[in-house]
Amino acid sequence: MDVRNCRKCGKVFNYVTGLPICQSCRETEEEKFQEVKKYVWDNKQAGIEEVVEVCGVTRQQITNWIRQERLVFSESSMVGINCESCGTMIRTGRFCEKCKNELARGLSNSIKPAASAAPEPRARKFDKENPRMRYLD
Repeated sequence: MDVRNCRKCGKVFNYVTGLPICQSCRETEEEKFQEVKKYVWDNKQAGIEEVVEVCGVTRQQITNWIRQERLVFSESSMVGINCESCGTMIRTGRFCEKCKNELARGLSNSIKPAASAAPEPRARKFDKENPRMRYLD
């Protein structure tokens, strides 16, 4: 059992997985997310600063939801975040399509040579140097 203090309220709780916050803080955060999501849906031209003021959340929390691909602003909105690799403006996630493709290509290239370079099985010597018992068919 892993017992921790909640990062938000300080209450002791049984930590299972994910963010180290208690269940009540997690529910409160989810309610805030739903409020922000509804506001962004109803106000398609809203920017991050407007959402921060109206909904009472931090800019960092909105950015985290965008990076987690939970929150997406409309295409007509000027809201975007930077790709973590090249800095290009993106709508959601961590990487732009170009960087995602490069990462996937790099991973697939690193896997292929390893599979083809599998070690060959050693040849067994069956002579006096290897004194194990042998059976004849």
